[in-house]
Amino acid sequence: MSLTDRASYPHIQTLYCEHHGWLHGWLQRKLGNTNDAADLAHDTFVRLLTRPSRSFGSEPRALLTHIAKGLVIDRWRRQDVERAYLQSIAHLPEAEVPSPETRWLILETLQRIDAMLRELPERTREAFLLSQIEGLTYPQIANQLGVSLITVKRHMREAFIACLSVG
Repeated sequence: MSLTDRASYPHIQTLYCEHHGWLHGWLQRKLGNTNDAADLAHDTFVRLLTRPSRSFGSEPRALLTHIAKGLVIDRWRRQDVERAYLQSIAHLPEAEVPSPETRWLILETLQRIDAMLRELPERTREAFLLSQIEGLTYPQIANQLGVSLITVKRHMREAFIACLSVG
């Protein structure tokens, strides 16, 4: 830990003391749950601690709100993925239901895939989903998107490379 890192901790401590209660209340209203609000308030301050810039500006609540909103959106996305997965396995016979450990691994992988898909350019994501989910051929995708076949191939290559990075 460098000297400048240590010097910023009293400032973060003051920021925490002055704004944690407000942030927790704001998150509780957003989430409707005090435990989740406490978790995300904590995560918000952890993000502040790990930021490269230790400057919090003249409006610290705006910064805290910005970070917390991103964390809330991430939580909602994870919950959506989990809900969809649980619905997809709900009809399985008891013997085929994955163990809790396997379910956790699958959910982690699905969440990484979801994040990777969100980072793809819109057309690339659309071409990839048309191919992988809808089962369309590359010429059908080209026709549907109104692009050339070579463009579809370029989008698919980009999407497959992104898939490999999920690992």
